Amino acid sequence: MERLAQSAPHILVVGDLMIDHYLWGSCERISPEAPVQVVDIAKETKVLGGAGNVINNLVTLGARVSVGSVIGADENGAELSEMLRRVGVSTEALIVQEGRKTSKKSRVMAAHQQIVRIDSESKERIDDVAASRLLGALEPLIGTSDMVVLSDYGKGVLSETVAQGVITSAKRCGVRVLVDPKGRDYRKYRGAHLLTPNKKEAIEASGIAIKDDATLEAALLWLKEQCALDYSMITLSEDGIAVYDGKVRRFPTVAREVFDVTGAGDTVIASLAFALCGGLGIDEAAKFANLAAGVVVGKIGSATITLDEIVAYESSLHQSSSEAHIKRLDQIVRIVESAKREGKRIVFTNGCFDILHVGHVKYLQEAKSYGDMLIVGLNADVSVRRLKGESRPVNGEADRAYLLAALEAVDYVVVFEEETPYELIKRIAPDILVKGGDYEGKAVVGTEFAKELRLVRFVDGKSTTATIAKIQESYRC
Repeated sequence: MERLAQSAPHILVVGDLMIDHYLWGSCERISPEAPVQVVDIAKETKVLGGAGNVINNLVTLGARVSVGSVIGADENGAELSEMLRRVGVSTEALIVQEGRKTSKKSRVMAAHQQIVRIDSESKERIDDVAASRLLGALEPLIGTSDMVVLSDYGKGVLSETVAQGVITSAKRCGVRVLVDPKGRDYRKYRGAHLLTPNKKEAIEASGIAIKDDATLEAALLWLKEQCALDYSMITLSEDGIAVYDGKVRRFPTVAREVFDVTGAGDTVIASLAFALCGGLGIDEAAKFANLAAGVVVGKIGSATITLDEIVAYESSLHQSSSEAHIKRLDQIVRIVESAKREGKRIVFTNGCFDILHVGHVKYLQEAKSYGDMLIVGLNADVSVRRLKGESRPVNGEADRAYLLAALEAVDYVVVFEEETPYELIKRIAPDILVKGGDYEGKAVVGTEFAKELRLVRFVDGKSTTATIAKIQESYRC
């Protein structure tokens, strides 16, 4: 993840843009005029939809994004253009076609449920003039991009002329093209790096009913051969992602709670593009995309993900390495800010944790029970020496951090060199600050930045000092 955090790839997204319009409210009665629900609207939101949702996901991951599409000369088109500019997306290849309607989908939501959707859009293929202008505008952008994503929502922008024009130009420039396909005829995507159809779309395109491993492999092989792909891929919803390049690999996904699958496919192709641009291989990129999808289906509406959310999600599944749980101060601050926006309760404690023992583990388990995320501030070696003397620590800070990070109760470890964690607590501002029971009646550093202080009793007879003394006594004997 650290390597991905350092990358800022330039990714060109070409496809069908739209506005996703949400009317949020509550429903408590049936209309006297007709047997329909009456929704009392409390708020209204508008976000980029279709290929725009791919763009939003790429932006929040940290990519630089350009867009190529065709919209109408209407109010929705002007609003969509402004929405793109607000998120910092280059719109020089955004073409206006007279007489075309810019897509807008309005959804009425009540109690987190969609009541009705109202669409206003053009679905016919863009005209030849618009297609020619679009390809002309895309030509210089393709050569300066690290990757191209074709996001096809079947609204007419990605005609065979446009799709093949982009793929041919990208191949000439040595740029990979990823495609989220639509429809039954995939010939227009021939020559792409990979496609990301879901199971239903793959069945419709290939005519192969995917029922088991054999038919899955047959469909993957058909896609690879028919479309001349470098890799063949099918997304399998809760069963994850299947990849084929001569042999089939499956990468399962785990979603803790599914609220809405809207836009999950957009998140998958955006995260794949970002991961591949960041230097990950196809298998690691598929695992990364699975994690991203697991985050986004736990949100309502066309949602986006950040690297920090993916790191936190991977941590919660206990599928990450211990190193992934050890963070710098700037990293943990971003993670905490994101967690707080989701309403999570942050717990903080600190210590030397020199020789890990059962007392430490029980203390940390109780600390974690007070909230949703436990962050442990770990005294660096220089800090421990100031507190305990030159003979300590027995274990270096890297070893101590790794062991703490491997504990199920611990979400993140942050090493600090100061004698106290004052600055660390100030930056994190935890909901719960936890200290040992020996602090009863004493002043605790950082309490002014926490909502609550809780003291945890230590296990009698269990301490690092006692452990060292026992070891020394055994040597004397």
